[in-house]
Amino acid sequence: MKRLEGKVTVITGGGKGIGFGLAKAFAREGSDLVITGRHEGRLVEAKEKLESEYGINVLPIVADGADEEATKRVVAAAVERFGRIDTLINNAQVSKSGLPLVEHTREDFDLAINSGLYAAFFYMKECYPYLKESKGSVINFASGAGLFGKLGQSSYAAAKEGIRGMSRVAAAEWGPDGIRVNVVCPLAMTESLQEWKENYPDLFAKTIQGIPLGRFADPTEDIGRVCVFLASDDASYVTGETVTLQGGSGLRP
Repeated sequence: MKRLEGKVTVITGGGKGIGFGLAKAFAREGSDLVITGRHEGRLVEAKEKLESEYGINVLPIVADGADEEATKRVVAAAVERFGRIDTLINNAQVSKSGLPLVEHTREDFDLAINSGLYAAFFYMKECYPYLKESKGSVINFASGAGLFGKLGQSSYAAAKEGIRGMSRVAAAEWGPDGIRVNVVCPLAMTESLQEWKENYPDLFAKTIQGIPLGRFADPTEDIGRVCVFLASDDASYVTGETVTLQGGSGLRP
C-alpha cells in the first residue's frame, strides 16, 4: 500500500514550480489532490498529467489565496468532492524578489504579505475542522531569505518569517487536536528561479556559491519526498519544526 493512499492533499500553487513537484510526489504515494493557482489552463494541464501518470483524482481550482472568500470556496469544494482533508500545503507566494528594501513601495510589501502570510492564515483557518477530524498535517513554506537575510528579499522574507512564527503558534495550539504543523524552507530549481537567475545574475551567483553541494534541490525528489514524510504516519511525532533544504541536501526520509 502506498504511503498516502486514501488521503486528500490541498496544495496551493500546485500547477507549476515547486507546487507541481510536490503534487507529483504526493500523487506517486497515492494521495488525491486539490491544486490551486491563478491560471486555469496550467491547472488543467497539471490535472491531466497527474491523473494519467499516477491514477489519482485531482480537483483544480482557480483561486487567489489573498482573497479569504476564495479560500473558503476552495475548502468547501475539496470537502464536497472528497469528503475529507488530510494535508494542507501552503506553497503559493508572490513578491517583488530582487528589489532592495528602500525601493519597495507599500503596494510591493502588501503583495508579499497578502499572497503569503494572509493566504496561509486563511487556508489554515478554513481547513482546521477537517484536519482535526483526520488528525492531519499542515506544511507551510518559508524561506532562507528570512533565515539568512538574502539581499533583495525584504518583503518576501517578512512574509515567510511571519508564516514561520504563525506555524509555531499553530503547532502549539493544534497539537492537542492531533494536527501537526511544520515548515519547509526550500531552494529548488524551478522555472521562476531560472527567470530570477536571468534577471539577477549577480545575486544568483552569490546564492549558488553559498551552497555546499553546488546545486539546488529537486522539487519532486528532494522537497517532495520530505513533505510526503512530514504528511505521513511516519512523522506522527514531528510538529513545530522547520526543515531547511538550502542546497540540494537530498534528505531522503
